[in-house]
Amino acid sequence: MSGRNAAGLAGILALCVVAGVLHFGDASPVAVFLLSAAALAGLAWVIGVATEAVGARFGPGLTGLLQSTLGNLPELFVVLFALGAGEIVVAQTSILGSLFANALLVLGLSIIAGSIASGDGVMRFRSRLPNDTATLLLLAAFIIVLLGLSNTVGDRASSHAETISVVGALCLLAVYGFWIWGYLRSDEEPAVEAGHAPFSFTTAVVVLAIAGVAAAFVSDWFVGALDPAVKSLGISKAFTGIVIVGIAGNAVENVVGITLAAKGRADLAISVIKNSVAQIAAFLFPILVLLSLFFEHRLTFVLAPVYVGALALMAISVWQITGDGEAVAFEGWALVALYIVLAVLTFYE
Repeated sequence: MSGRNAAGLAGILALCVVAGVLHFGDASPVAVFLLSAAALAGLAWVIGVATEAVGARFGPGLTGLLQSTLGNLPELFVVLFALGAGEIVVAQTSILGSLFANALLVLGLSIIAGSIASGDGVMRFRSRLPNDTATLLLLAAFIIVLLGLSNTVGDRASSHAETISVVGALCLLAVYGFWIWGYLRSDEEPAVEAGHAPFSFTTAVVVLAIAGVAAAFVSDWFVGALDPAVKSLGISKAFTGIVIVGIAGNAVENVVGITLAAKGRADLAISVIKNSVAQIAAFLFPILVLLSLFFEHRLTFVLAPVYVGALALMAISVWQITGDGEAVAFEGWALVALYIVLAVLTFYE
């Protein structure tokens, strides 16, 4: 392990410890909230770096899947603790925030970085994953839009939103399972050369285990401080989920995807980002819908109309920009602009 990586790990561990001390010391909820959010972002970075080391043995497809799966641990814990606390708005918007942050902000910045890194201003990558991701996004959007319209008009089906959500979740998981099986079988050469991996394989596994446990504790402290903190700061719970959790919980994709694109490794950058988008939409969201059946407060695919529209338009925009296997800087800026407008709108919700 290099001195730089060791110092980074030590700093993030110290941040987690400070957040824990403030939590158990009944400190200001705002301080606990802000430090826990920073710690979540740091843990997501740690998970991303450790997963890169694991990826030295595998191809870009599996490496991207591992990074998105383990990188989504903070969001998973935040949503589970939010459900336990009855914070349904935070639970739903945290999932949506992860989707919007990855598909608009992170993808947009990666396209900008990749376009600059290329010789002719065009970032090129294999088109299969973007198109597959678009299919999964559109399937998820189809279910969410249907339930949203049903709930808006108040038809007979709207009284069965929970049952329909469970059926939709099972369908999404089945389609995702079929997709991931075929996608991984087509994987290629190792994504990272072993000599350039940040950790040894054994060290990476240990780091992943520690970071996963730490993410569970920090998520609990974050959710516990959330309600009084947002009241003190004057921000909405929707903004907290869409923007704060969306960005902090996706530090893996933020850092790894943009860095890889800037290095000219377009396929791996797209793999990390797109795998995360596909997994959140077609695996994480539906699995949380099913897990919520064990909680007092249930999670469904029924969303506020503004987020239903944003999700549908996001799916179309991402497909249009990346479906042909290449993108230029202005398209990246367009995705970033979409995210900024959504974030500002959410701030005033």
